[in-house]
Amino acid sequence: MKLAVVGGGSTYTPELIDGFARLRDTLPITELVLVDPAAERLELVGGLARRIFARQGHDGKIVTTSDLDAGVEGADAVLLQLRVGGQAARNQDETWPLECGCVGQETTGAGGLAKALRTVPVVLDIAERVRRTNPDAWIIDFTNPVGIVTRALLQAGHKAVGLCNVAIGFQRKFAKLLDVAPSAVHLDHVGLNHLTWETGVRLGGPDGENLLPRLLAEHGDTIAGDLRLPRPVMDRLGVVPSYYLRYFYAHDEVVRELGSKPSRAAEVAAMEKELLEMYGDPALDEKPALLGKRGGAFYSEAAVDLAASLLGGGGSPYQVVNTYNNGTLPFLPDDAVIETQAAVGPDGAVPLPVAPVDPLYAGLIANVTAYEDLALEAALRGGRDGRESGRNAVFKALLAHPLVGQYAYADGLTDRLIAHNREHLAWA
Repeated sequence: MKLAVVGGGSTYTPELIDGFARLRDTLPITELVLVDPAAERLELVGGLARRIFARQGHDGKIVTTSDLDAGVEGADAVLLQLRVGGQAARNQDETWPLECGCVGQETTGAGGLAKALRTVPVVLDIAERVRRTNPDAWIIDFTNPVGIVTRALLQAGHKAVGLCNVAIGFQRKFAKLLDVAPSAVHLDHVGLNHLTWETGVRLGGPDGENLLPRLLAEHGDTIAGDLRLPRPVMDRLGVVPSYYLRYFYAHDEVVRELGSKPSRAAEVAAMEKELLEMYGDPALDEKPALLGKRGGAFYSEAAVDLAASLLGGGGSPYQVVNTYNNGTLPFLPDDAVIETQAAVGPDGAVPLPVAPVDPLYAGLIANVTAYEDLALEAALRGGRDGRESGRNAVFKALLAHPLVGQYAYADGLTDRLIAHNREHLAWA
């Protein structure tokens, strides 16, 4: 079995490698190719990856290359984990929206739109090259914003499934609180990527006993503290929102916080510098503890599970993925991409039935889906009639986003987005 990781020079990659090594019975990789244009960085990560495999007794071959076509040729699955513009672009995404009094974040709001505009064309180019080289390969997208990127891939006819680590993080957290194995916990997970709620926590599968009321009663303070939301708010909702909902439920508070400290991108950039120095140590043969602070917890377990199921192996029967709605949420179009529990196998992901969604959540889901429609339109065709056409497409997407929503904000943010992303926008 051959897997390729595009963006293999990421500091995330040793987390992925560790999962591939530990879970080799679930996903028996014979060849793993790390693809990245940053040659020096790639060699540091590749060297550590080989040492991790060797330490854990994995006999798979690890190859590093900057040649995308050669790297994906013959691959059974291609995992995308790239960041167009690097941490420098992320730092901009997290700062210039604050100038207009809006949340600066890399996957939602104005910053998330900027990332989508930079990323979608690059991902589609990669996917087309994968299809030409190896049309049977599955594409697993971990590249943010996952929902928009996955929708672009699916609409272009690619064999693609989107992946996020939020759900598996909740699964592990709840399993620990309940003192059960993570595999015993099934989430009623509803919404869009980075806009989800856990409406049920069941043991043994989708028909199991719902223990969410017990979790909220016995561990509500712990859960609320992790989410940085007031306990009474969570009790009144009766569900567990993803931590990304804080950007919506406490927008002004978050803006004040973000404006009073360095950006997360600046923190991550410093962390990455330290990690790469560690990766260059020939004595290091395991993922360092510092990597746990980088983000992406349990990413490797989720990736292994998904790839194993798509490739006909021993993955879990149900997994939270990003895929077409296809009637699952009746208030959304069929071609919207939702994040939900699905039955996953070699033919792809089929969403499980979802109970009627409370209007409190359905309204926000529908609103953000409309924004995503406009964001994808801007990414794919926004500048087809020139600069003003592109500017108008960006303005419309921002005006539709519930974290922006006022024409003065949308106008100012449009100018800033274009100014900070000219090199990535052909029409600008």
